[in-house]
Amino acid sequence: MAVIPDGKYALKDLHKEIDLFDRKIAYCRNYEKFDSESSRSSALQKLVTKREALVKMALGMASRGVEFDPQYLPRSFKKTEEEAQP
Repeated sequence: MAVIPDGKYALKDLHKEIDLFDRKIAYCRNYEKFDSESSRSSALQKLVTKREALVKMALGMASRGVEFDPQYLPRSFKKTEEEAQP
């Protein structure tokens, strides 16, 4: 895995990439045609694994104090923030 230097622009790029993977996962679940359900689940597992690695890097950067603009957060992050706030 490539080492990404800490910085607000690198974090912004990570957020964009996470959002892209969210859309890929949604497309794979709903629209993409597969020969069998097992091939669908293996494709989904690959996408989810890549997304989880990106999320781990992004959360690590944020915990180290890298600044970010909340408007560039992935949609999946925004949903969890809204659920956390009563």
